[in-house]
Amino acid sequence: MRVLLTGANGFIGAHLTAALLAAGHQVVAAVRRPDTFAVRFPEVEAIAVDLNRDTAMAAWLPRLAGVDAAINCAGVLRGGRGQDMAAIHHQAPAALFDACCKAGVRRVIQVSAISADAEAGTDYARSKKRADDHLQVLDLDWVVLRPSLVYGEGAYGGTALLRALAVFPFVTPLVGGGRQPFRPLHVEDLARTVLTCLERADLARRVLEPVGPRIETLQSIVSHYRGWLGRPAARSLHLPLPLIRLLCRLGDLFGRGPLSSTALAQLEYGNAGRETGFAETIGFHPATLVRTLQLRPAQTQDLWHARLYLLRPLVRAVLVLLWAVSGLLGLASVENFALPLLIAAGISSAAAGVASLAASLLDLAIAGLLALNWRPRATALLQLAAVAGYTVALTLLAPALWGDPFGPLLKNLPILVLVLVQMILAEER
Repeated sequence: MRVLLTGANGFIGAHLTAALLAAGHQVVAAVRRPDTFAVRFPEVEAIAVDLNRDTAMAAWLPRLAGVDAAINCAGVLRGGRGQDMAAIHHQAPAALFDACCKAGVRRVIQVSAISADAEAGTDYARSKKRADDHLQVLDLDWVVLRPSLVYGEGAYGGTALLRALAVFPFVTPLVGGGRQPFRPLHVEDLARTVLTCLERADLARRVLEPVGPRIETLQSIVSHYRGWLGRPAARSLHLPLPLIRLLCRLGDLFGRGPLSSTALAQLEYGNAGRETGFAETIGFHPATLVRTLQLRPAQTQDLWHARLYLLRPLVRAVLVLLWAVSGLLGLASVENFALPLLIAAGISSAAAGVASLAASLLDLAIAGLLALNWRPRATALLQLAAVAGYTVALTLLAPALWGDPFGPLLKNLPILVLVLVQMILAEER
């Protein structure tokens, strides 16, 4: 079967791609950057798609030529910064579903979310539900899948945060009392579910909730991960919800990570779903979280990832502080440090003043770009260039600084390494 798959470059999408290939299907990966995807899956046909813009049926009809089925598993937890949630979750999928009707592609699978209800009160849930509702009124052999928490070895976002909490030193931080319920489902069991829905005609026109066999609380999930990573048990630290809400609002403003008001609202709404006989319907029993972790022992890189995930925001915050303070101190000490140094090197006072001001403003600009998490790789390269430039310039103007006991130039070397670490940690794909 030739299958069009949106969101193929994401966590779930990549596992679906692998599962479809292993089952003998041909995959047409609809992704934003086909060249990048082709590096991961060189044997898969990849086509350029931007769900932010491809919201008309005409955009999808040519892409469905020769396609037997379509699977939509694209999704984002928050909008903004080039991510239009309404377009990605509702308008573009609806256009794809309409195009499937016109092109005669009858089998369509929508990977939604267990919290895709209006009662959840988030744009994420409402936009997902609109796409689900749109698909269900069409004359297609559709299946809507609403999985609970999907986890796996390569997970990022919310499940990566759970593993990071599991290695927190001395205590285990938990949201509220840590009693929020889930039915965690391994990503391979979700992929197996999708393959089953492709093959079985009796599952057409049904809404299924792929869930794990056991309800786990937030506290128990983190505890299982802590044991999996080889950490001894630790006392729980229940973080009050007002504090978490404040941190999530800061996450809304400054980051793209798992801390956001939407994520918190979805957590509070619930992710356990209803006991609907999923295993009996789908024909196999998904593995429990404990069983899955036992069959996949943690490796060194798992422990590294969990620990570095907690350090990632701290590294960025330290760099923001470094550049902001450097810029402000530069403005405050122009007369006492920068101007005398530059003038003593033979630079005119006017040029020295301009150079000092430009350097301070550059530092403040870098601090702002870091705080906003704007194009992390480009911002990191700018930092590297600035630090290297300052180091070379000061070496030429005042080489004696290398022998200063406070190491004003020597400290630039670990700063360069820290910037490189931040650039690597910021790249999720």
